[in-house]
Amino acid sequence: MVDFQDTQNAFEGKTDAELRSAYRLFNLMDKRWFVAIGKVLLSIALFIRFPIGWIVKPTIFRHFCGGETIDECEQSMKALAARQASSIPDYSAEGKATEASYDFVTAEISSLIAKAQNNAHIPFAVFKPSGIGSPELLEKVSKGAVLTADERGAFARFEQRYVSLCKRAYEADVPLMADAEEFNAQPAIDAIVVKMAQQFNKKRAIVFNTLQLYRTDRLSYLHEIILKSKSEGWHCGFKLVRGAYLEKERKRAQIEGYTSPTFSTKSETDTAYNHALKLCLANYDSVSICAGTHNEESAQLLATLIDEKGLQRNIDTIWFSQLYGMSDHISFNLAKAGYNVCKYVPYGPVKTVMPYLVRRAEENTAIAGQTGRELMLIRTELSRRKVR
Repeated sequence: MVDFQDTQNAFEGKTDAELRSAYRLFNLMDKRWFVAIGKVLLSIALFIRFPIGWIVKPTIFRHFCGGETIDECEQSMKALAARQASSIPDYSAEGKATEASYDFVTAEISSLIAKAQNNAHIPFAVFKPSGIGSPELLEKVSKGAVLTADERGAFARFEQRYVSLCKRAYEADVPLMADAEEFNAQPAIDAIVVKMAQQFNKKRAIVFNTLQLYRTDRLSYLHEIILKSKSEGWHCGFKLVRGAYLEKERKRAQIEGYTSPTFSTKSETDTAYNHALKLCLANYDSVSICAGTHNEESAQLLATLIDEKGLQRNIDTIWFSQLYGMSDHISFNLAKAGYNVCKYVPYGPVKTVMPYLVRRAEENTAIAGQTGRELMLIRTELSRRKVR
């Protein structure tokens, strides 16, 4: 059993001042009214182009992001590596929905792949499909709608960008993960991921898809793709997460009059997630996974499954992952026990990363017990250090 209550190891890399700062930050995020008001004020500030970097960068940005550029992330990634944790640099800037922006993001991800090729502490490259193509277009393709000539051209360019990234990843031997999109845009992503996996995953999983297990259909989809890959002779790779658009998905389903694609309770999602872990481990010879979870029970389950199957704890096809600035008690205690751990390290210009930071604040407030747990652990460590 991994001891997730070992706060001394969890926060070994933080100074007393950094711990106190983290405590103040999570204490604010524990207040729904503060997060709601802060979101509105930040939106207004961005709209009128009011300078906000001076207050955001030394607080929430510093806690949840590695820097504004990949080079600025070096110090954070080296600190993680010193504690046996790897990094996944994540370009989290949300730019304009233009072809120039999509090309820029594609070039940025290509650079990340090159950086990972020469760095043993960067086991994956990652990108968001809607960062290289219009989410509205992905939704139309997912629905099977008739596209205009311009839309067909735009989708062809999206596919070209994705294919180029997969080829680059294959040549560099760096696994590439496509983040999940919203329910109505995901089928187009699923289709191209499978197409690329069939081409590039012959020897090992290079192309990964992300499955949001709060969706009622993802467990059966996982089983379907595993069977398909085995019958066709290729490996499959999955990043397993619970999900990122819960309230939005439910609201949209209600407005548009279709059944919500998400489970109605958290316990159902937890059950589906844990079943997904078991299914992947039952097929570990042909399935690679990155388990993105801040749930102690799921992390403990995966660690136990690895041990019960007699696998090496650092087997290169099984990874645990948490976000930078969150759940350090899971990340560093797993790493100390010898399991593969990687932290998502977001980066990008402060202004363009603000939507990501707002989501982090909202998710910490919305997820039952998340902020309270962080506060409790930090409080425990401050007490152990006798710091006020």
